[in-house]
Amino acid sequence: MRDALLEGAQASEIETVEARARTPFETQPEDVRAADGVLLLTPENLGYMSGALKDFFDRCYYPCLDHTQGKPYALVIRAGNDGTGTRRGVETIATGLRWRAIQEPLICRGAWRPEFVAQCRELGMLMAAGLEAGVF
Repeated sequence: MRDALLEGAQASEIETVEARARTPFETQPEDVRAADGVLLLTPENLGYMSGALKDFFDRCYYPCLDHTQGKPYALVIRAGNDGTGTRRGVETIATGLRWRAIQEPLICRGAWRPEFVAQCRELGMLMAAGLEAGVF
């Protein structure tokens, strides 16, 4: 799913946007501040975001708080259940950061389906195309 997000963001139609993929543990506040947009991907773990994504937010929240207001973001949840707890947790933090969702979260529920990959690719392309066009 991560590779599909990146593939979409790096589509040949997108000429002026550079996309990078980093794990939550690799990502530093300066990466977030430098980015024009953020795509977040997390599994649903016990009805909440992954510990890795929570660690990312714990480390980056205050260093980014006054520097990333209005930053466009999108969320993808790979949910074994319904994803609502994960969505609520991430949206609460993103609201605190004053980030701007570019669409409703993509929640890939239940058993694995190949269309999850296509949906991620489409979302990556949407983010990159929106940034390139100045829409986001």
